[in-house]
Amino acid sequence: MDFKTRTLQELRARRGTLAAKQALLGFDGFVDTIVTPVAMRGGQGDNFTPVATITEFGQRILGAAGKSTNLEFYPRLEKLGGNGPIMASALLAHGAQVTYLGALGRTSIHPAFADFARRARVVSLCDPAATTAVEFTDGKLMLGMMRSLDEVTPARITAVMGDAAYRDALGAADLVGLVNWTMIPNLTSVFTDLVTRVLPQVAVRPGRIFFFDLADPEKRSQADLTYALETIGKFEQFGRVTLGLNLKEAQQVFAALGFGVETETESGLRAMVEKIRARLDLTTVVIHPKESAACATRDGTAWVPGPYQAQPLITTGAGDHFNAGFVAAQLMGCSPEAALGLGVCTSGHYVRTARSPALGDLETFLANWK
Repeated sequence: MDFKTRTLQELRARRGTLAAKQALLGFDGFVDTIVTPVAMRGGQGDNFTPVATITEFGQRILGAAGKSTNLEFYPRLEKLGGNGPIMASALLAHGAQVTYLGALGRTSIHPAFADFARRARVVSLCDPAATTAVEFTDGKLMLGMMRSLDEVTPARITAVMGDAAYRDALGAADLVGLVNWTMIPNLTSVFTDLVTRVLPQVAVRPGRIFFFDLADPEKRSQADLTYALETIGKFEQFGRVTLGLNLKEAQQVFAALGFGVETETESGLRAMVEKIRARLDLTTVVIHPKESAACATRDGTAWVPGPYQAQPLITTGAGDHFNAGFVAAQLMGCSPEAALGLGVCTSGHYVRTARSPALGDLETFLANWK
């Protein structure tokens, strides 16, 4: 039996359990503008030839050195953004119950999050940040303005939500998702506050999952990164920790932990996830490149190919959708292989449709995946 058939069987057997699961996620929030860079205009509107690759875009920028140049971004879509809100929206589409604590608007909820706020319980700490997501055939550039995220601190959480309500939300949660460490300067302090002050006062919930996503730590120092990873490990005393990484993030973590270089092959990914998991002593580590995914648990490793899409409709948020599918499978008690399968299918459905799939959509996707 191949992994697609096993994943489909597990999904059909367990999907009814997800509606009873509670998720608490935080702490970022972005308004994303998805744009296409213009290479040559043929007329107004979308009558243009796009800059296809990051290499081509980079050559244009290098050609402006010592001079100047004009670069046009054609807006395709303005939408809710940020690792937390996108992952939370995908979990809502899957059928989980979601509480979101993050940067959605200081005095009122920003219109980009209005529909999200109707479907989830939300608590806003500050104004959202903003991202211009420049999409190419070989990747994307995320151009961010995120000063408002400086306000995400333990003191701000206490001031807005109150310690009692914070503890209650954590106590009710089957999943606690703490994401976008890189772009929230004080998030390590939030982690430390949780493990030293807040979680010791929260009742243990059997099977509780703590999920972490670093979000491209290239701009943070290696010392900051290793300290954050050590702090993430301390959450194991309160539940089961899953660390989610895309390929670039995994390579950065791998290097920070003192390992060498592994390839993007199945064997290389299996080696990478197991070495990271063992070094940090976490329950689960998962890596999701564009064309496959691998995870390691205390019982071993798993790997699946992905439904790669050469010409996706959207790529911004694909990793967050993988994360949602993976943790939804964990909440349903699926095997690691099935969790990887639901992760790559959630992401694969999203990049093809620009829509977060319901579990029924994933059944159809799996049944028709050739």
